[in-house]
Amino acid sequence: QVQLVESGGGLVQAGESLRLSCTASGSIFSIEAMGWYRQGPGRQRDLVATITSRGSTNYADSLEGRFTISIDIAKSTVYLQSSSLKPEDTAVYYCNADIVTATFAGRNHYWGQGTQVTVSS
Repeated sequence: QVQLVESGGGLVQAGESLRLSCTASGSIFSIEAMGWYRQGPGRQRDLVATITSRGSTNYADSLEGRFTISIDIAKSTVYLQSSSLKPEDTAVYYCNADIVTATFAGRNHYWGQGTQVTVSS
């Protein structure tokens, strides 16, 4: 019913910037919030940032300042702008969305399949 597709990942050098995008598609009635999470090798999936459709943001304490989340409701797309990337930022970055569907009037969280970000030193 709903699919999330991330893009923008890749290999970058330490200190560089990267912008990730995630677009939701399917039977969407409304988007309540979207967010980014990441999971490094052998680690749990951790919060990076979330944003509501009204623009309210929440960041992981250690990441605010280097990461900026934004949302374009008209395009059903959330962005993550990262700067001053470090090797420890290497992870698979996953998009998450809190969506009310159009066909069944249900509200659920959905996950994308992730995009790999690798930061070399």
